[in-house]
Amino acid sequence: MRLRKSWIIAAKDLKVIIRKRTVLYTVVMLPLIISILFPVVIELSGQKSGGIPAAYLPVLLSAFAFFYVIIPAIIPTPIASYSIVGEKVEKSLEPLLATPITDGEILLGKSIAAFIPSIAATYAGAAIFMVLMDSLTYSKLGYLYYPNWGMGIILLLLAPLAATLSIEMNVIASSRVSDVRTASQLGALMFIPFVGIYVAGEIGIITLDTNTLLIIAAIMAALVLVLFYISTATFRREEILTKWK
Repeated sequence: MRLRKSWIIAAKDLKVIIRKRTVLYTVVMLPLIISILFPVVIELSGQKSGGIPAAYLPVLLSAFAFFYVIIPAIIPTPIASYSIVGEKVEKSLEPLLATPITDGEILLGKSIAAFIPSIAATYAGAAIFMVLMDSLTYSKLGYLYYPNWGMGIILLLLAPLAATLSIEMNVIASSRVSDVRTASQLGALMFIPFVGIYVAGEIGIITLDTNTLLIIAAIMAALVLVLFYISTATFRREEILTKWK
C-alpha cells in the first residue's frame, strides 16, 4: 500500500470538507456546544441550595467525560458518508475509482480525511471542557479533577477507536446505498451503544473507572478489526462504477 497516494486523497477530501458548511458545522459546533453545556449544568446546579455533593461530583464528571467517546463516533458520519456517496452523486467519485490506485489506498485516504478533523475537534473540545470543569469544581473538590487517567484513556484510546469504528461503519453503509442521508442514518447507529454506556454511567449503573474504560477499549479494538475486514470486503470499485445509479 502506497501511503503517499492515500495522503493525496485525504488532502483532496479535507479541502472539500472545508467548503461543506453542514459538515463543517458538525465538526466545530458539536464538541464546542458539549464542552460548554456540561460546565453550565454544573454551574447552574451549584447555584441551588447546597449544589451537587462533592462525593457525587467524580461520578458525574466521569460520565460527562465519556461523552468524548460519543463525539468522535458522531462527527465522522457526515464526512465519511459524503466522501463516498456524496461524491458519487456529484459524479466526482468515478474518476478516482478509475485511477491506478488500490481499494485499500482509497479507503485509507478517505478514512484519514474523516479521522483527522474528528479527533482534532474532540481534543479541542475536551481541552475546553477540562479547563472549565476544573475552574468550577476546584473549590468543592479541593483539587484539579482533570487531567486524570480516565480522561487519558478516553482521549488516547477510546476516542480514536470510536472514530475508527464510525468510519468503518459508514464505509460499509455508504458502499451499499446511493443516498447521502440514508448512509448517514445507517452510519449513525454506531454511536447508540456509546450513548447507552454514557446513560448507565450517569445514573450509576456502571462505574466508568479506568478498569471499565480499558475493558471497553479492548472490546472496541476487537470490533475495529472485525469491521475492517467487512468494510474492505464491502468496498468494491467495480460494483460502485457499474451498478450505482
